[in-house]
Amino acid sequence: MAAASSSATATNIMLAIYEKKTNSIDLYRPLRQYISYTYSEREAVNLEDDLSIVRNLRSDIERVPDPSPTTRRDLLISYFKALCLIETRFPISPDRDHINTIQFTWFDAFKQKQKAVQQNIHLEKAAILFNLGAVYSQLGLSYDRTTVEGRRLASHAFIAAAGAFAYLRDNASTKASMGNSTTVDLSVECVGMLERLMLAQAQECVFENTIAKGSTPGVCSKISRQVGLYYEEALAALSSAPLKDHFEKAWIAHVQLKAALFYAEACYRYGLELHEKEEIAEEIARLKSGISALTEAKKSSKGAPAQILDAISKLEVNLNRNLERAMKENDRVYLMRVPSPSSLSALPAFSMVKSMQMNDMLDASKEKMFASLVPDSSAKALSKYTEMVDDVIRTQAEKLQQGSELTRVRLKEMDLPDSILALEGNFSLPEDLKNEVEKVQASGGPAGLEAELQQLRDLRRVNQELLVQTEELLQKEAAEDAQFRSQFGTRWTRPQSSTLTKTMQERLNKFAANLKQAGESDARIERSVREHSALMSILNHRPIEAALPSLSRPIMSLDANEDAIVGALKQSLRQLETLGAQRAGLEDMLKEMKRKDDILPKLMTSTGSYEDLFRKEIAKYDHICEEIAQNIEAQEQLLMQIQAQNDEFGAVFNLEDYKASRERCYKQIQAALAKCKEIKDNINEGLKFYVTLQDAINNIKQQCSDFVMTRNIQCREMMEDVQRQMAGFSFQERESPGPYPSVGQPRPTPRPSPQQITEPQSMSHPPPQNPYYRPPEQPMHGYGHPPSPYTAPQQPPPYHVHPSTATPYPPQSSTAPPYPPPHAQQRPPVGHEYGQPAYPGWRGPYYNAPAEQPGSLPRPPYTIPNPYHPHQSGYYKQ
Repeated sequence: MAAASSSATATNIMLAIYEKKTNSIDLYRPLRQYISYTYSEREAVNLEDDLSIVRNLRSDIERVPDPSPTTRRDLLISYFKALCLIETRFPISPDRDHINTIQFTWFDAFKQKQKAVQQNIHLEKAAILFNLGAVYSQLGLSYDRTTVEGRRLASHAFIAAAGAFAYLRDNASTKASMGNSTTVDLSVECVGMLERLMLAQAQECVFENTIAKGSTPGVCSKISRQVGLYYEEALAALSSAPLKDHFEKAWIAHVQLKAALFYAEACYRYGLELHEKEEIAEEIARLKSGISALTEAKKSSKGAPAQILDAISKLEVNLNRNLERAMKENDRVYLMRVPSPSSLSALPAFSMVKSMQMNDMLDASKEKMFASLVPDSSAKALSKYTEMVDDVIRTQAEKLQQGSELTRVRLKEMDLPDSILALEGNFSLPEDLKNEVEKVQASGGPAGLEAELQQLRDLRRVNQELLVQTEELLQKEAAEDAQFRSQFGTRWTRPQSSTLTKTMQERLNKFAANLKQAGESDARIERSVREHSALMSILNHRPIEAALPSLSRPIMSLDANEDAIVGALKQSLRQLETLGAQRAGLEDMLKEMKRKDDILPKLMTSTGSYEDLFRKEIAKYDHICEEIAQNIEAQEQLLMQIQAQNDEFGAVFNLEDYKASRERCYKQIQAALAKCKEIKDNINEGLKFYVTLQDAINNIKQQCSDFVMTRNIQCREMMEDVQRQMAGFSFQERESPGPYPSVGQPRPTPRPSPQQITEPQSMSHPPPQNPYYRPPEQPMHGYGHPPSPYTAPQQPPPYHVHPSTATPYPPQSSTAPPYPPPHAQQRPPVGHEYGQPAYPGWRGPYYNAPAEQPGSLPRPPYTIPNPYHPHQSGYYKQ
C-alpha cells in the first residue's frame, strides 16, 4: 500500500494576502499644532524628533512594499506602536476641539475600488494590523516548503498571520467599521475567515512534516482532519454574507477543494489504521465517505488550480484501490455488515497550531515616544490605580504584622523559647533588667561601694582638719592679742579679737555642726551597706545569668520520652521561625512589586476601559496575597500544635515550679538594683556635700588668714607707736591724743585702722567707731587706713545658711578641687590689699597637715558641676 502523501502535489498551492493601499497624508503638522496649542510651543520643539519619526513611518507605509517581507513587518509593527501612543494623546475626530484636519483613506484589499475614508485613528490601526497579517502570509509563502525546516518556518509565519488577524478582530475591527465609510476586508467576518485560513495552511505544513517523519496512520489522520476542519470553517465564512460575493470564485474553489482533499486524506489514513485492526466494515465506510467528498468537490472546481485537481485525482485512485481490496476481503473472510456513512462518528482531529498572541509584540507601553505628554484623564486614572495598589499593600502588610505580633504574644505566654534555652543552660534576663544590671556592674557594683565609702571618710577627715586649722589660726591670733593687751594695758587700744571674729567663729561652729550631722549620715549609709550586702551580693555574679535557677530534667521518668518531647517542640519552633522569615520575604516582595508597578505607559496605550486594565493589573498581586493567607493559616495551625507540645513539656519538666523560682530571682535582682542605686545616690550626695563644704571652709580659712595677717601688721605698728609714746617723742605736734590720724589724711605709708579690722563678709553695714586716739594735726609718720575688705559692706557668701535652715550638708558654693597638691602656706606680699589674692588664681592651702605617706590621700570625689541644695537631700535630709 502506498503510504506516501496523496496530496503531495498540492504542497505549494497556498494563499497569501496582498496589503491594503492608502493615500498620502501629513501627520506632522496637525500633531505639532495640537501640541503647541494644548501644551506649549516649547513642548512642541522638544518633541520634534518624535513627530519626525511618525512622519517618516507613515511615508514608508505609503510607498510600494519593500521586497523583503521581514523589513516590511518591522515597519508595520513600529508604526502600529506609534499609533497606539498617538491615540491616547491626540484626539483625532471631526469634533471642533479635536484634530479634525486628518482623514485616513484605505482601499479594500480584495476589491480595490472600494475605500474607507474616516477621521478616526481606529481605521488606521485596523489597516496596519491587516497589512501585518498579509505580510506574515507572504512571508510564509516565501519559505521553501519542500524541506522540513522550510515547512516549519512557513507554519510559524502562518501562525503569526493568524495572530495578527485575530488581534485585529478582537481589538480594532469593530471600531474601524463604525460609520458609513467602511470596507468589507476589515469586518469581523472577513478577518475571522482569514485567521481560519492561515491556521489551515499552518496545520497543513505540520501535516506534511508529520508524513515526512513517517508517523503512524492514526496520527496523520488526526492532523489531516484538523486541516480540513480549518478549511471548512473558512469556507463557511466565504459562503455567507458579507463575504459571499466579495471574493473571487477561484478563492472559494481553492478553499472548498482543500477542505474536501484533507477530509478525504484523513479518511484514507484512518482506513489504513482500521485495516491493521481488521475493522474492515468501518474501513469500507470511511473510504466510501472520502471518495464521495472528493466527487462532490470536483463538481464546483471551476477555476481551481491544476495542482490541487491533480492531487485530488491521485488521492481518489488510492482510495478506490484500498476500497476494492477491503470489499474483497470482507466478502471472502470477514462478512461484516458495512455501516452507512451517516451512522459513522466524526473523525478524530488534533490541532497542532493556534493563533499567535500578539499582545507582547504590539505592546507600546515601553516606547518613549511622546512620553512627556500626559493627558489629565490618564493622570487621574493612574492616581486611582495607585490607590487600589496602596490599599492592597496596606491590607496585606497589616496581615503580616498581625501574624508576627500574634506569634510574639503567644510565645511569650507559653514562655518560649526561654524555657527550652533554660533547659540547655542558656539562661536569659529580660532585656531591660539585664541592661540595668550591666550598668550597675560597669560602675563597680556592690563591691565598689566600699571604695566610695572610703572617699566619704577621707573627705570628712580633710574637712575636719581644715576646720581645726582655721580655728587654730583665730585662737593663736587671739592669744597674741591678749598677751600684748596684758603687757601694755591701756596703751593697747585696738579692739579685742573676740569682738572682730564673732561672726567667723559662728560660721566655723555651724560648719562643725554640719560635719557632725554628716558623719551620722555617713554612718547610716555604712550601716545600710552592711545590712543589705547579702541582698545586693546577687549583682556580683558575672554574668548575671549565673544567678538564675536552672531547669533540670526530672529525677525519675516512667517512659523516658523527655528527649522526644523536647525535640518535637524545638522542631515546631524552627518551623514557626521559617514561617516568620517567609512573612518578611513576602512583605519585601510586596514593596518591590509596588516599586516596579508603573502602568502609566499601559494607560497611555490602552484603548479599552480603564477598569478592565485595572482588574488585569491588580490581579498580579493575587498570588502573593494567596501566599500570605496560606502563611497565616499555617502559622495558626502550628501555634495550636506548639501549645499542645508545650503543655506536655511543662508537665514533664515541672515548668511551673521553675517559673516561680525564676520570678523570685527576678524580684531579688530588682530589689538589689533598687537598693544599690539608693545607696549610690546617697553616697554621691555625700560626696557633693563634702566637696562643697571643703570649698566653703577653704574660703573662710583664707579670710581668717588675711585677717590674722592684717592684725599682725597693725600689731607691729601699734607696738612701735606705743614704744615712741613711752620714749616721750613730740606729742605736742599731734592735734589729738590718739596715735592715728583722721581718715583721709595723707601719709607716706598708710596703715589700716584697728577699728576697721572686722570679720570679712560678715557685716553689711559696719557701725562707725571712733579712733583709738586722735594724733596731732601736723603731718608725721603714723597709722593710716589702708583699704581693707573687712571695712566694705559685702553680700553674704553663697554657702551662707541661716541657722534656722541649717542642714548637715550646707549648700555648695564652688567647685574648686578638694585635693590640691600639699605645700607650705604662703604669706601675701607686703602692700597687697588685705583679703585679696597676691596674684590671680592664688589660694592658700586647705590645711597645713603633717606630711603623709605617699598614697595616703583619698581619691578625688566625683566632679560636681551644679551647686548642692540641702533641701533636695534624700538620705541626708534631717
